[in-house]
Amino acid sequence: MSNPLRGEVIRLYKNLLYLGREYPKGTAYFRERLKGAFMKNKDVTDPEKIKQLVDRGEFVIKELEALYFLRKYRAMKKRYYEPEH
Repeated sequence: MSNPLRGEVIRLYKNLLYLGREYPKGTAYFRERLKGAFMKNKDVTDPEKIKQLVDRGEFVIKELEALYFLRKYRAMKKRYYEPEH
């Protein structure tokens, strides 16, 4: 892996690892899946392919943030509003 992209990949891994702490199925499950995904692509050397994979990782970050936001919103709504029957 080339040096400039290496830092980007490591940053992506750390960000995903941080976000995985609140994953609904648990931190261990998320960490295992994350490590598997990164290990599957560890031999990729083409800079374009690496960039595509990093972009996909950024998309996953956005999806996780949306999931967490929605979960917090639902918890607040459940706590403060009457159930609609």
